[in-house]
Amino acid sequence: MGKLGDTLKGITNGKKLRINKLSSAHIIAFGYLAIILLGTLLLMLPVSSKGDTPRFLDAMFTATSATCVTGLAVFDTYTQWSLFGQIVIILLIQIGGMGFMTIISLAAMATGRKIGLKERSVLQDSVNGMQLAGIVRMVKKIAFGTFLFEGIGAVLLAVRFIPKMGALEGIGNAAFMSISAFCNAGFDLNGKYGEYSSLCEFVSDPLVVITISMLVLIGGIGFSVWDDIAKNKLKFSAYRLHSKLALVITAVLTVMGTALFFIFEREHTNAGAGIWQSLLNSFFDSVTPRTAGFNTVDTAALSPAGTILTIIYMFIGGSPGSTAGGVKTVTVAVLVFAAIASMKNSEDIDVFGRRLEEDITSKALTVIAINLFIVFTGILCISGAQPELSLKDVVFEGFSAINTVGMTTGITRDLIPFSRVVIMLLMYCGRVGSVSFALIFTRTKKFTGVHNPVEQVNVG
Repeated sequence: MGKLGDTLKGITNGKKLRINKLSSAHIIAFGYLAIILLGTLLLMLPVSSKGDTPRFLDAMFTATSATCVTGLAVFDTYTQWSLFGQIVIILLIQIGGMGFMTIISLAAMATGRKIGLKERSVLQDSVNGMQLAGIVRMVKKIAFGTFLFEGIGAVLLAVRFIPKMGALEGIGNAAFMSISAFCNAGFDLNGKYGEYSSLCEFVSDPLVVITISMLVLIGGIGFSVWDDIAKNKLKFSAYRLHSKLALVITAVLTVMGTALFFIFEREHTNAGAGIWQSLLNSFFDSVTPRTAGFNTVDTAALSPAGTILTIIYMFIGGSPGSTAGGVKTVTVAVLVFAAIASMKNSEDIDVFGRRLEEDITSKALTVIAINLFIVFTGILCISGAQPELSLKDVVFEGFSAINTVGMTTGITRDLIPFSRVVIMLLMYCGRVGSVSFALIFTRTKKFTGVHNPVEQVNVG
């Protein structure tokens, strides 16, 4: 882009390093880090706050949470940040949700600059594209779809917010909430109804709850799935296997989660609520952990079973190449079908009349293993530094951070600086991708052609 590769430079050992010498994992990781640092500096400006200027660590925590579309916060967004600060946060959310490479590419295309092969490769990895060919067209579709759905969501929310808040504030809040929901970020401007109250003010409002839920689900199914639906409309049989898995698993998790939360929370967060209100609460409870971070009921008041189910849903997250976090629906689906094939003594993993590639199981296991290793390391660090915190709350916070969810039982503001740094690292790993983060510290794989002797071990 003039070329784009020449504009993205790093400094290594005191020398300028061009993008062509960096892997996609490095570019994505350093790009998000640069955006977080820029956001931190902007949020530390006096004009960004309504009161006292935040400390560097607190500003960086907010910038990290916004860029990584998580939603964990040490300040209430409405009461702490001025209009300028709120605009900075929503821009960080938009960049984090769409991907910074997508934003850079759109800016380059707008100025008529060409996108080179290297940049296309990074774009493919950034949005989890299925193939390099057509990646630029896909980026245009991502931008169009994102702004379309966010616009529709803002209009629907404005119908409810304008009468309640007034024209200007209602429109601004609707736009903010729509972007935050679509990007699965979990930030809100409802602090005027109670700090950190999220959507509790609108718990019984189907228009708000369902609109937010649909934005979360649409943003979380994945950009490549959008492309498939756009090409094949409602002809499910014509969809790629990836799209079929993403859509089916999303539907199953949503329906199953609604039913389970309805059962688990009948004497807890749904106590005293009628059947329709309980269904609405349960539906939202099954959507928001994957990975929106909003809440219409007190998260800390969830039943033990509801808390465990929420952690499981946070861990799974959305679909690959979406605004959501987690290990992803398709990853879990691959392992489930691999286990079924193993129990049947089948050599092939067959799904929807197709056979999965041979190494897909090892890739899925790698994602799960690295994610679990990182999150439990973080949980161990926080528990060691703050033993007074409940283990349940720390586990919940850790899974919420690495899976970029943003739900909390309320301990975020009680974390000491060390623990906040740990949470920031978890959020960063979750947005960059746990596997991509691990690859930052490794060199390119080398094939020597020489293999060690094979020997069996027992597992299970």
